[in-house]
Amino acid sequence: MLASAGFRLFANPRAARTAPYGKDGREAILSLAAFGEAKREIMSWPGYKPTPLRSLPKLAARADVGAILYKDEAERFGIGSFKALGGAYAVFKLLRKTIWEQKNIVASTLDLTSGRYADLTSHITVTCATDGNHGRSVAWGAHTFGCRCVIYIPETVSEGRCQAIAAYGAEVKRVAGTYDDGVRRVAADAAVQGWTVVSDTSYEGYTDVPRDVMQGYSLMVDEALEQTSAVPSHVFVQGGVGGLAAGVCSYLWERYGTRRPCFVVVEPEKADCFYRSAVAGRPTPAEGALDTIMAGLACGEVSPLAWRVLETGEAYQSGIESSEVLGRGLPPGRREDRVRCDEEDRPFRLDREQPGRSAADEVLARPPRARISRHGSEERGVERVHREGELDSRSALEKRPDGIDGVARDLRGEHEDALRGGRGLLPQERNRLLRR
Repeated sequence: MLASAGFRLFANPRAARTAPYGKDGREAILSLAAFGEAKREIMSWPGYKPTPLRSLPKLAARADVGAILYKDEAERFGIGSFKALGGAYAVFKLLRKTIWEQKNIVASTLDLTSGRYADLTSHITVTCATDGNHGRSVAWGAHTFGCRCVIYIPETVSEGRCQAIAAYGAEVKRVAGTYDDGVRRVAADAAVQGWTVVSDTSYEGYTDVPRDVMQGYSLMVDEALEQTSAVPSHVFVQGGVGGLAAGVCSYLWERYGTRRPCFVVVEPEKADCFYRSAVAGRPTPAEGALDTIMAGLACGEVSPLAWRVLETGEAYQSGIESSEVLGRGLPPGRREDRVRCDEEDRPFRLDREQPGRSAADEVLARPPRARISRHGSEERGVERVHREGELDSRSALEKRPDGIDGVARDLRGEHEDALRGGRGLLPQERNRLLRR
């Protein structure tokens, strides 16, 4: 492991490259068979369409790789969350199961969206803890399919995220502590109130619903693979509690076996539960206050179900020092006080008038996207990995005289090229960026 240049990389010594996916009971957690059902149902939902897989050829050329692609979930059902699929699918499954148990009827999407069984669904309350993304999906699912919803958010979550959840009719409660404290509070309150928890993290005695959440996420990678002509060599997915990463990893592992892409989980260094778990070889919580600008990933404990997939499914684990990345190009000592959340909940956007703002700041001010990346070959990556698992410090990025700001300018230029064509952005975002 080498920590440098604002990030660190750990080669997972337990990565089971040649092991079949079905070994050790993983198919009972996530499987292509169960995904087939999820895909059929989600594709029948109102407003469904595949989200774009965007290509960044200029950035790929500067990084000396064959291609860089990212899966842009910003438009999914209009939710504005990279986790739009999982929570909503779990709500759908929960309501359909209730109707089956009460009426012996397999309800369809139309049955639920039309309110045909509102006599049952309107009395069900779903709840979860969230830093903003999963909660939006659960709230949207409850609004769309006809049940009540109560969402718990940490006290540090922005008012914009709170309002985005409440817009779907959910009751939003702020609680003291971290996301993980919220998970425990939700479980306790739900037991008293008779609510149903729809969480993207699992815990002892609670695994069925998180399994559905993770299975819903798999549709992202299925779409991405349909949108590209080649299987990617590397896939990078954010960590959090691991639900989304496990949903993507399991799909690739079962579908491609030993030919699957190299899988890398990335998370903030101040909320690095998967990094610590990979190093320790067992679930290990992050330490400290989880104070990171990547608010949607401020999770301190891995989901046990996700860990069962990722423990041997991920090849590398990476931690990013968000303060270092955000601070590039700013005067010393003036990093944190220039950061804020705006009224549209675009995280940590810097004022345009302020001097010292770099191109990297421009890019980092935008909402996060789920990303899938494909490199030209195993040998010509952005970084070269030694057999001992250390990252070669002479990476393509470090050899560039303009560093991350140059990469960021490429990214911004390509993003604006797409904007000029009107592709893949809400009208208000397209107009706002074109006015820059």
